[in-house]
Amino acid sequence: MNRVGFIVSSVFVLLALLSSTLFVVDQRQFGVVYALGQIREVITEPGLHFKLPPPFQNVSYLEKRLLTLESTDTGAVLTAEKQPVVIDWYVRWRIIDPTQYIRSVGRDEATGANRLSGVVRNAFNQEINRRTVKELLSTQRESLMAAVKAEVLEQVKVTTNPWGIDVLDVRIVRVDYTEAITESVYRRMEAERKRVANELRSTGAAESEKIRADADRQREVILANAYREAQKVKGEGDAEAARVYAESFGRDPQFAQFYRSLDAYKASFNKRSDVMVLDPSSEFFKAMRGASGSGGTTPPAR
Repeated sequence: MNRVGFIVSSVFVLLALLSSTLFVVDQRQFGVVYALGQIREVITEPGLHFKLPPPFQNVSYLEKRLLTLESTDTGAVLTAEKQPVVIDWYVRWRIIDPTQYIRSVGRDEATGANRLSGVVRNAFNQEINRRTVKELLSTQRESLMAAVKAEVLEQVKVTTNPWGIDVLDVRIVRVDYTEAITESVYRRMEAERKRVANELRSTGAAESEKIRADADRQREVILANAYREAQKVKGEGDAEAARVYAESFGRDPQFAQFYRSLDAYKASFNKRSDVMVLDPSSEFFKAMRGASGSGGTTPPAR
């Protein structure tokens, strides 16, 4: 029984020892084998590889893929005009020599990114200090990025202690004024827009008053013309009515007098509550006396 347990334990120990000597390198990584803290081998090809068990040999990995470094500094940079601006940028870089990278920078990508960020930031500061805001935004934007890239490459590759990396691209994402200047610019823009709006409102109000005055004038002219035409038509009607009355009454004066008396009675006795005190022998009741047979002139036959 003890023999079987010994065999099983030995097998497990051998398997654990064997697994510690095997490691897999991914196609997206570099495999770096260390022997007692020193670089023993750099494996660039993917697959299954062998090494001595710890602590004799250990393995670590570095990224072979393209890495992106983005700016995190929000401090202002002065242009040639002493105008403070804030820029956002990013850098594309990769590790090309793992041995040199480990000796010059460190054993992980984060250390290289931190050091590279400082180099890129200093290069941008120097180049922005030489240019105006207009050149930074439009005319020399591409040349500025090319100059920064060349300066960064000189720092990481041409020096006596190269980093073992390559910088493929440097780009500016955003260029903006500081918050204080931005607020001032926005206030000036707002004031300008308000001035234009007030000017448009004043012009519109003046045009409205002009249109309203012209409409009122046309209205008065139209009403005056209409009143004149109405009076003209009324005068013509009255003249025609007077002519017809005169012609009719001229044929029978007695009937005309009787008709006028009836109109006078209608106008006098318009309401039942009207009370009049008159002398019955007056001329006002002449037609009525004739109608009642009490004497006087009888009304003419129609």
